[in-house]
Amino acid sequence: MGTENSYVDLATLLAAVKDTVAEAFPVPVWVKAEISSWSPRANGHCYLELSQSRGGKLVAQTRAMIWSWKYLSLESFFEKETGQQLQAGLTVLVQVKVNYSELYGVSLYVENIDPAFTLGEKALERKRIIERLTAQGYMDMQKELALPDIPRHLAVITSKTAAGYQDFRNHLLNNEEGYAFVLQLFEASMQGADAPESIARALQEASEKNFDAILILRGGGSELDLACFDDEDLSIAIATCPVPVVTAIGHDKDVHIADMVAGQAVKTPTALADLFIDAFREQDEKAKDAGNRIESAIQKRVARAELELQGKDAAIHRTVQRRLSEAQQALEARFGRVRVALQRRVGAMESPLQRSVNRISKGLTRKVSDAARQMDGEAHRIKFAAGARLSTEVSKIALKEALIKASDPRNILQMGYVLVTGKDNKVLKTVDRVHSGDHIGVRFSDGSLTAKVENVYSETKDQNKTNIA
Repeated sequence: MGTENSYVDLATLLAAVKDTVAEAFPVPVWVKAEISSWSPRANGHCYLELSQSRGGKLVAQTRAMIWSWKYLSLESFFEKETGQQLQAGLTVLVQVKVNYSELYGVSLYVENIDPAFTLGEKALERKRIIERLTAQGYMDMQKELALPDIPRHLAVITSKTAAGYQDFRNHLLNNEEGYAFVLQLFEASMQGADAPESIARALQEASEKNFDAILILRGGGSELDLACFDDEDLSIAIATCPVPVVTAIGHDKDVHIADMVAGQAVKTPTALADLFIDAFREQDEKAKDAGNRIESAIQKRVARAELELQGKDAAIHRTVQRRLSEAQQALEARFGRVRVALQRRVGAMESPLQRSVNRISKGLTRKVSDAARQMDGEAHRIKFAAGARLSTEVSKIALKEALIKASDPRNILQMGYVLVTGKDNKVLKTVDRVHSGDHIGVRFSDGSLTAKVENVYSETKDQNKTNIA
């Protein structure tokens, strides 16, 4: 049992502690701590808790307060210098007066705050996040995902009332070329403490659907408004998204960690819309170029066919002329020989035989005339046969020309058929090169589209299945 002289009462002990604290801290001191709770009151005072952690464990914590006559000026000064409000979660350097109360224990009265320290801590933490993401490979994950050649189905994560979203929609959907896009909005909070989780949740929901790209759209704002786009968890969610992510956040001077981990980053809603319009333009030019090459090839084939036709026509004409000339020369030679022979025989005969000679002459003349008529008939048959052959060759050439024109892809497309290309932009002639999940291009006579293959049916492997598309 203690005696009357071996103990002190509690009030005396705590009074001694108060005196000791007052002697140890006679003037305000600068303290580095994290604001773990923040509670402004209606009377103008602000109550808060300051804490310190080490190795993920809380090692120190105490109450603090800012009197009403200091709170408004300190808050305004801090926000003006840093672009953000005083709030829980910030690491700050504050000048405090240490106070000890026998009833309430130790408390700190905040006298001043150093905004430069908080800015430095924020920049340092951002640097640490970038280093961690780089070391873990998150910075390059999205860069390995490529946008499809024709990115048409787009998910947009933003606020429905954001002016930048309306600018983006108008510029994209009202493009001069009339390219058609399909947009779906996934609303999320785009600033504040809950923004990173809200955006990540929308990103997860959009990634589970069949979109060609996911767009994160946020117009300009203060540094505080855009601070959520430096969040580490949100950056990891973007990096690991299986769908290409494109960001359009803030102003030209702003580069956020979300921009760094995204597949691509632009700075304005108009630039974001142009990114996808330009992709359509590029494919349109490729299609036009392919059409021009096909048309040029067809024209060359027709020109070659025409040259072949002209050559055959000239050859037939030359053959007919040669055969007619040969027949005429043969006839003239035969008639000349007969005349010479007749004259010789007439000269050798005596005049009594004149009648006989005349009869013979007339007979020979008839024979010559018959031979001449026979030659004329043969020449006519040769000419007729040559004409018939020429007509046959002309018909064959015309048929070839019709077949060439019928095989023109443009005519085939106008008949309701389509031209299908694979992911390598080559024409697909068999299902063996197509797999479920592939994106294919389908060209009609008046435009084109892209599609994703859900099922593939083979005539040899799936005879009991039918196309249910």
